[in-house]
Amino acid sequence: MAFVEPVTLSSRGVRLEPLALSHASGLAAAAADGELWKLRITSVPEPQDTRAYIETALKGREEGHRFAFAVIDEATGQVLGSSSFHDILPAVKRVEIGYTWYCQSVQRSHVNTTCKLLLMGHAFDTLGCHVVGWRTDNYNFASQRAIERLGAKKDGVIRGHALRRDGTIRDTVMYSMRSGEWPEAKAQLLYLLERHMPA
Repeated sequence: MAFVEPVTLSSRGVRLEPLALSHASGLAAAAADGELWKLRITSVPEPQDTRAYIETALKGREEGHRFAFAVIDEATGQVLGSSSFHDILPAVKRVEIGYTWYCQSVQRSHVNTTCKLLLMGHAFDTLGCHVVGWRTDNYNFASQRAIERLGAKKDGVIRGHALRRDGTIRDTVMYSMRSGEWPEAKAQLLYLLERHMPA
């Protein structure tokens, strides 16, 4: 049995469902909303590469190190983006949350906070994780701020760690949250969401 089993999570009009090839056209439209693949510090696929992106995610699921979700607007069925558990380490009960991106039209809305709350809740409360981690490009300052808003702590920087899509080598900023920190982080995220929109 896999550490992360297929599951659908939903809250506040947002649904996370296991990413599948049937999401390809919706994911392509989401990527095209804002031409997100042009950002050198993200891993958003070009619209024509969406199928290959999903196939890579499904291969990671098969191998047990990544489980990708499609992010869906429950009211319209529109695909808004994707997020994943990755670097899944069952032996130490650790997962990371990443490969996260959303169409430009829902950025700075409640969508990201809702998705993170769902994924963190599943990791800590259902999977029994001791640690949830995040990583981001050293130049992706918006992502760093968003991760810090979740209550994660900065672990450090891995220098010369990965290639960007333009061939340059990036430093990776690592963050984590331990299970004992989750209740306070959860309370803060719920507070922020309720200020933004009623439950």
